[in-house]
Amino acid sequence: MLTVGEVHTSLLQHSTALAQEQSAEVLSLVEGEVVLTSRRPSLYAVSPDVRTGVDCWLPSARKRQLRGVGAVVTRAIVTGGRIVQASSVIQVVAGERRRPWSHYLANPGVLETVGKLDAADLSAGFLRGNNADVLNLEAITGRVLDGVQMSDLLDRHPPLRAARTRLRWTAQVDPQRDVSAVVTVDSPTLRTVELVVGPQDVPAAVAGLCEDLALHDWLLTMLSSLVEAAVTRPASGQEHIERLRPVLEHLLHLWLPGARVHPRLRPVWDRLEQVPGFSRQWKSSVNWIRDQISVNNMALLRDLADRVAVRQPCGR
Repeated sequence: MLTVGEVHTSLLQHSTALAQEQSAEVLSLVEGEVVLTSRRPSLYAVSPDVRTGVDCWLPSARKRQLRGVGAVVTRAIVTGGRIVQASSVIQVVAGERRRPWSHYLANPGVLETVGKLDAADLSAGFLRGNNADVLNLEAITGRVLDGVQMSDLLDRHPPLRAARTRLRWTAQVDPQRDVSAVVTVDSPTLRTVELVVGPQDVPAAVAGLCEDLALHDWLLTMLSSLVEAAVTRPASGQEHIERLRPVLEHLLHLWLPGARVHPRLRPVWDRLEQVPGFSRQWKSSVNWIRDQISVNNMALLRDLADRVAVRQPCGR
């Protein structure tokens, strides 16, 4: 059994964090259906599922032609009123023949093949391929995220600029192996994750793990790019500080790896915290930014004190 998915993560295009009620309104993507929200450990809102019917060729590392039919399920998420994600998932199962659309729409989140399924070949083709003529979760996911970002409630003035990132993942069921993940950095904005899960790990829980990975990878990627720009681009100390300060003011409190991950899947996070050490990288960068701000503030205070001393009249 194979499940595939894709998560896009971006900064919400708004000058302030959204209140929970505003997040719910922005995520009202399906009329008549409820947006789910929670406030612990941080503000969190999830849209109803958006279903997209597909009847297409499937990715193949060996260039096989295998047709698949089903309904991709996509949801949008706003975390902390600041970060928006769109997440698509579909479980691929072996089918025998083409059925009426009513059959597929009655089973959202499941894609049936019309022909023999080779899960390893499809997984490799999905993760490594770049063919728009086959199942294209990038387009489906991006369209939902674009729809949220175009909401009339957003003022289009975010406190900082940050690139959208994509996380593409596959999960194969193997009852003989422990839960594991191989994370690959394919480009500055694309990551791929190969998961091995157990038969009891439902696609929704696996998708939740990948959403959490994508969220924290986006935070770390954004922070790393800002730090790199600060140390490589010529600018005054104050200019660098103005670029770095919004991270501490708007995003620092959202670093909560594994907080919403199913307990069975948390060992994946535990291993990532060892190598490459996501939280160590995050804390190191945050401490560097704080040090830069402290040094800059001390320099400003020293300059102010010098100017005041110059203006004082000489005593007799």
